Amino acid sequence: MAQTNSKLPGIEIGKPDLIRARPPRGTTGFAPSGRVRTHQWGTNRSIFLGRGMEFAESRVYQPGDDVKNIDWRVTARTGQTHTKLFQEERERPVHILLDLRAMMHFGSRVRFKSNLATEIAAQLAWVGHDGGDRVGGLLLHKDGYKDFKAARTRRAVLEFMEAAAEATHLDQPVGQELALPKAIRRLRHSVRPGALVFLISDFWDFNDVTEQELQRLSLRAHITLIMVNDPLDEALPRSAGRVTNGEDILSLSSLKSRSLDEYSLAYSDRLDRLHALTRRRGMAFHTISTGDDPRSLLNPDKRSASSQNHQGARS
Repeated sequence: MAQTNSKLPGIEIGKPDLIRARPPRGTTGFAPSGRVRTHQWGTNRSIFLGRGMEFAESRVYQPGDDVKNIDWRVTARTGQTHTKLFQEERERPVHILLDLRAMMHFGSRVRFKSNLATEIAAQLAWVGHDGGDRVGGLLLHKDGYKDFKAARTRRAVLEFMEAAAEATHLDQPVGQELALPKAIRRLRHSVRPGALVFLISDFWDFNDVTEQELQRLSLRAHITLIMVNDPLDEALPRSAGRVTNGEDILSLSSLKSRSLDEYSLAYSDRLDRLHALTRRRGMAFHTISTGDDPRSLLNPDKRSASSQNHQGARS
């Protein structure tokens, strides 16, 4: 039987929806040999530099060579100082850590965060696949996690998308979720040096341990953090309204002003810490709200003025 779209648009998402989310084939891929618009989605175009290198050969040390690249084994064997030469890697695996845990299954504008995050992940997976990169990652859901080994085949990409689509469904079982720091640690053990990592989450459980794990991962990979938000993540209305998790209902009017202030402050602190971390470790960082078009991430020049202003205020 042919697969159909989700019966709950904006909440659940179907595999056919993710197939249709494939960006135009002309979209620049993630290869380090070319200019990239789909990684550093800011006003500046970028070229990947640095960690995408592999050893080529050793030669006699020359004045001006970086002493960090001295080949001590060859130097000891020959009695003459040698330095390592490197060449740019032509393959750079793409790993996507997609957070679809319970806190992502919420939204007050257009769609759930989980729905938006899944479409973003699908776009990134397609860009990597169409650029000839191996694509894999780690999917966090309400009942644990699932690993996907990086592969270059269309089948591997579709398997990742099918699992992600299923994880957005409301009838998915609820069990023991994997904390974000543990997920990052698990991913770190599977990525090769120089890989690209896209971490898509609302970062609700971002803490000191999460920050430490991201710093360790940044020593092996080039990281982009994509923070998926809903307006109610930033601040709760002070007048009226109710929110629900599908079982319990909370009347916002029953909350005290102090509780509302603390809620907003916690979000601001989390966002400020993420900005500080990414600037310090050279990571890319982008925020997107449930009312935004996910295609704007791949087309930075077309992003809404409100989104640009929001990020600019935090930069």
